[in-house]
Amino acid sequence: MRAWFQPLVVAMSVATAFGSNTVMAADYLVDNPQDFRQQQKQLQPGDTMILADGDWKDFEARFEAKGTADAPITLTAQTPGKVLIKGVSNLRIGGEHLIIKGLVFTEGHSPTSEVVSFRIDKDTVSNHVRVTELVIDNFSNPDRFESDYWVGIYGKHNRLDHSHLAGKRNQGVTVAVRLNSEQSQQNYHRIDHNYFGPRPELGSNGGETLRIGTSHYSLTSSFTTVENNVFDRCNGEVEIISVKSGDNKLLNNTFIESRGTLTLRHGNNNTVSGNVFLGNGVANTGGVRVINKGQEVANNVFVGVTGYRFGSALTVMNGVPDSPINRYHQVENANIHHNTFYNVSNLQFAAGSDDERSAVPVSSKFTHNLVVADDATTEFAAFDDVSGITFADNLATFKPVKPFAQGFTQVEVDAPNKGWPAAQSVNRQQVGASADTKAMHKDEVGPSWYAKPAAQTEFDSGASHTVTPGQNALFDAVERAADGDVLVLSAGHFNEEKIIPVNKTLTIRAAEGEEVVIAPARGTLFEIDNGGSLAIDGLTLTGENAPDSAGNTLIRTLKWGMLKNYRLVVKNTTVKALDINHSFDFFAAGARSFATSIDIQNSTFENITGHVLRLNQEQDDLGIYNVEQLTITGSEFTDIQGALALVYRGGTDESTFGPQVHITENTLTNVGHGKRNKAQASLYFHGVQQAMVKQNNFVSAAALRVEETVGEPTTELSKNSFKQTGQPEVINFLATAGGK
Repeated sequence: MRAWFQPLVVAMSVATAFGSNTVMAADYLVDNPQDFRQQQKQLQPGDTMILADGDWKDFEARFEAKGTADAPITLTAQTPGKVLIKGVSNLRIGGEHLIIKGLVFTEGHSPTSEVVSFRIDKDTVSNHVRVTELVIDNFSNPDRFESDYWVGIYGKHNRLDHSHLAGKRNQGVTVAVRLNSEQSQQNYHRIDHNYFGPRPELGSNGGETLRIGTSHYSLTSSFTTVENNVFDRCNGEVEIISVKSGDNKLLNNTFIESRGTLTLRHGNNNTVSGNVFLGNGVANTGGVRVINKGQEVANNVFVGVTGYRFGSALTVMNGVPDSPINRYHQVENANIHHNTFYNVSNLQFAAGSDDERSAVPVSSKFTHNLVVADDATTEFAAFDDVSGITFADNLATFKPVKPFAQGFTQVEVDAPNKGWPAAQSVNRQQVGASADTKAMHKDEVGPSWYAKPAAQTEFDSGASHTVTPGQNALFDAVERAADGDVLVLSAGHFNEEKIIPVNKTLTIRAAEGEEVVIAPARGTLFEIDNGGSLAIDGLTLTGENAPDSAGNTLIRTLKWGMLKNYRLVVKNTTVKALDINHSFDFFAAGARSFATSIDIQNSTFENITGHVLRLNQEQDDLGIYNVEQLTITGSEFTDIQGALALVYRGGTDESTFGPQVHITENTLTNVGHGKRNKAQASLYFHGVQQAMVKQNNFVSAAALRVEETVGEPTTELSKNSFKQTGQPEVINFLATAGGK
């Protein structure tokens, strides 16, 4: 159908420098890309172009026009939420005094480096342009490490507001403010009232939600204001917001269970004020990281934030003497005052101190802050000389250790049932954040007509279905199951002749008290695909019917290129007879796959010619890895020719929290001695950021090997028993230069 081209003409009164004039404004409804391009040529100040409801697929839109301050030109949806831009699509905007409203990008990705760009090309940028009620939802490039921005902001005096950006899974910043030309510097942009929804862990550098500038232009002022936004579970990497320019204001934003920090990475004279960080006890939730000159951190509230090192509630960094522009400039004249820290885990000063980062903070202040440790312990840590920071007029419910003690007075503070303690008054001076500092609710931001996403689908959250043994009965049941469902297997043998794809959250459990044996006839039983997460409970898995081929894998991900993160849980399960041929692994992660968590509990593994967990496919040393959190507890591993776990994270970048590995209360007997186990170790960790191996029994096993390569890794080996087993090897290969 061709679009209706007779415009609706509406008289508008426009005030000008010469008085009040009347102009004729028109509305143009278009329903296909060709008419969109043609009608755009006729737009005049005050006009509105309306995209008709429906799917706009493979739509590369270029919107270039010039309105006026009193009569902007508008591009809008016919009905909010019903104009869906899908497929390989994007939007480039150029001109002045434009409004773009109500567009939804979903079920696709951009063919270029940006989904929505505030420029047509390097010469045609946007000025005084407002993009409002924009939705970009899971619009990610299918290649996880093909980088792009969802929104690139160029030009000056632009605004992004009341928008919804959630589910970015590929590398690249969600929203980037660019300062790469004079026409985009000193820009005075405003980013406000947006919902930045869940961004899962990327497992690499390049997962920031918002970045203002880059290191190359970091000594340039941006004057961008970021205010009244909600950052909900933005977990892409250690920097949620990365400020890499000067004179920006980050005001009254709320961070909900977001793993990372607001990082003043480069640039000077930025203000962080009135923000609320709600960690809710979630691991690796952080606050503010301070680097460079003249930074002010004031009147913020940090609640239940658990992060450490670069992800603490507050981290004041060491710098590099005479630092290159892309490294760490010394902290000077930082003013950190009137903040409230409630049940936070860590406050760290002179962090990152090493041979390279040896320039300690100077001429800085930490004053009038309130630290309350009610049901959590708060640790103060100094990694170098902190005499350049004045600690004064602070209150705490405990006495901090030296060198912080002289700057604090110990007081009793009533802990509220909800919220956080109110500011205190000492000698008529306020200590802690003011009562005006309040958390925003998700419903206060984003377009009112677009629903906020729920948390990830939890295991056992759906319906329960009984499955009885039969030819490919499990394959058929998995295919019929819905997201979150539980398949309860009746007693007997399940002989599966097909590889079972798992593309939903699924639990497969033996009926209570029943023996359930699954014997696949293929080299793989389960393949975890995009959207899939798998929990198995109470089963016996055997390789006795597997083909006599080398390199079988009982459970695997897609062999290459998964976009969505997954979870794997194995508990109360017996795995045996993976020995039909050599190199038969229990689980193997494909290249460019990423597990949020892998958890093995109370299970038994025996007679395996390969590895139990192969999580070492990212060998290109780019800071990419295959698992965030690995937990193995209360299990037995016997006659395993390969390793129990191979975990590899190469490169020197410091932008991630993981991998984090906890191995506790297990028994390893005759593990790791196979001639094809190149690691020659029962457990092999390279570049792991947190390794805890505790209360395990190693019997006639290969040695444990840990290679520390980047960041500030923690390795805890305690209360383990080693019989006929070599002593653990912990080798420090720490690089002095990182990326973050």
